[in-house]
Amino acid sequence: MASSSSALSRLSNLHGHLHPSHSNKGGVGFIKISPEVSEALSNDHAVVALESTIISHGMPYPKNLETAREVEAVVRENGAVPATIAILDGIPCVGLSMEELEKLANLGPRAQKTARRDIAHVVATGGNGATTVSATMFFASMVGIPLFVTGGIGGVHRHGEHTMDISSDLTELGRTPVAVISAGVKSILDVPRTLEYLETQGVCVAAYRTNEFPSFFSETSGCKVPCRVDTPEDCAQLIDANLKLELGTGILIAVPIPKEHAASGRLIESAIKRALEEARDKNIIGNAATPFLLARVNELTGGASLASNIALVKNNALVGAKISVALAQIKERENKGGVKTTL
Repeated sequence: MASSSSALSRLSNLHGHLHPSHSNKGGVGFIKISPEVSEALSNDHAVVALESTIISHGMPYPKNLETAREVEAVVRENGAVPATIAILDGIPCVGLSMEELEKLANLGPRAQKTARRDIAHVVATGGNGATTVSATMFFASMVGIPLFVTGGIGGVHRHGEHTMDISSDLTELGRTPVAVISAGVKSILDVPRTLEYLETQGVCVAAYRTNEFPSFFSETSGCKVPCRVDTPEDCAQLIDANLKLELGTGILIAVPIPKEHAASGRLIESAIKRALEEARDKNIIGNAATPFLLARVNELTGGASLASNIALVKNNALVGAKISVALAQIKERENKGGVKTTL
């Protein structure tokens, strides 16, 4: 009975998404879901949410469009449906067409970098917003997508104990039950303090096939994790338990960059230190800091950091798709066997 009730509830919600209402009842009437994503959700098939800031702010055109298409292809090749999320002309979109992807890629930095705090403003003004981790998690959770793939999450910035510059990605993980698959936190950040903050938020942090938390361009950070998962099935069981327990928090599953794509740690660290000094000298702060730092590090490393960034995003997409399929299989077994969906 629990499974049937849950399925009817999802279908009712999806009907509301596909036939938007101008009333604000339920808070979901303004979301547009692509037909492909809608069908997958209504049938409990594997769906992977993808952010859009990496398209608009992560790399130049046309490399950003090429990468977005390739990442979506990796998700499909591994059995899941990609759901890239963005706000276009004031409408939150879950699942973008090729034309919409191209529009976003062409807009580039002209699209507003949109975190949770910016959503209402971008929608109200009919703007174009590229969603960060926090905004992507928010919309994914609203439509029932339990898993989201990105490159690396934001975190506590270096010297954050003085500036209080802490990404909203961390607080979102503390209040939104979506699993985030990433290569850890961006290495321009303070990894140990980021992990401490996630602990305070009650977020389960797991590492994939390792005991050490990766640091984006590097497989290692010197920080141990409290939870290790070795297979997509392990990850799916962890996500499933988190949802059934209704803990209300997300999960961070950190996947190390493949060895063959790992950039030289010393080269990257040297470039990061120089970029941080330049950012301070130019007083580049807030949400402008990360795009500046990543672009400058790429310049200083002769493109090595961008190549590594693209490789790790594709690897995360592969792992995330397999986890999503394993999660869908858990639901399928429960539906066939009549197993209760609550613990």
